[in-house]
Amino acid sequence: MRLPFTTSPAVEAALSEGRPVVALESTIITHGMPWPQNLEMARGVEQLIRDAGAEPATIVVIDGTLHIGLTDAELEALAQTRDALKLSRADLAYAVAAKRTGSTTVAATMIAAALAGIEVFATGGVGGVHRGAETSFDISADLEELARTPVIVVSAGAKAILDLKKTFEVLETKGVPVVGFGVDELPAFWSRSSGIASPIRLDSAAEIAAFQQAREALAIDGGMLIANPLPSDLEIDTATIGSWIDVALADSERDGISGKAATPYLLKRIFELSEGRSLATNINLVRSNARLAAEIAVALKALDDA
Repeated sequence: MRLPFTTSPAVEAALSEGRPVVALESTIITHGMPWPQNLEMARGVEQLIRDAGAEPATIVVIDGTLHIGLTDAELEALAQTRDALKLSRADLAYAVAAKRTGSTTVAATMIAAALAGIEVFATGGVGGVHRGAETSFDISADLEELARTPVIVVSAGAKAILDLKKTFEVLETKGVPVVGFGVDELPAFWSRSSGIASPIRLDSAAEIAAFQQAREALAIDGGMLIANPLPSDLEIDTATIGSWIDVALADSERDGISGKAATPYLLKRIFELSEGRSLATNINLVRSNARLAAEIAVALKALDDA
């Protein structure tokens, strides 16, 4: 049976040789940042992963083909793509069947990574329970994916525009391990502080790899969320970002924004209110997460070889 995806030459070589690979989403390229900053960010993140001893695999659907890993020319073309679909579990297969082009969210990237045998995925922040979900029922498919797909997701926590307490309660209910990396309090995307205690604290990539190995030995399925805080000199303090989020949320309600359009709208509005500061911080946290993800992938390989 023909595999339902294609790999770049570099990713194909890494997988066939058993070298560490780190998956990367593509929504941050097509929907999260403007051109040409998105290309600069994507190239920089991929190079960080290579420098740490792993191979990056940016995941996207192009004209109906699921790509796991891109050449540099393909990455540049993706960064200039307009009107790409934003794909999650519900419509990933639709984009393939209909020969469409779409970037992958956390959920879709996890599905593709697991399909290719990639164990670690670096992103900015995961989706979750939106504020007001008690009436809108707006809850990201990322949470369900974390409960069912065996991929380690390295993030800066859940996006701060969400209801963070409800988001982490849902993850606890679904049995998803949430690990604070080197901290006793979970980060809140742009900020180091969320006011929510880390259910589990681990201080090294080797400890995370050992935890995952133990889960596999016990046949515990599903993924794991690593919450990796920004260094204190790179964060935006909670009060400052909170004021921008409040304005952005009020504007989105006024404009009737909901569903998949909500997160891009809010991130763009916060970018405007912060005069670009939120984007610079977003790039820093993606880079930090990519570096840690590569270290985890290397540590997992070392355990496999031991």
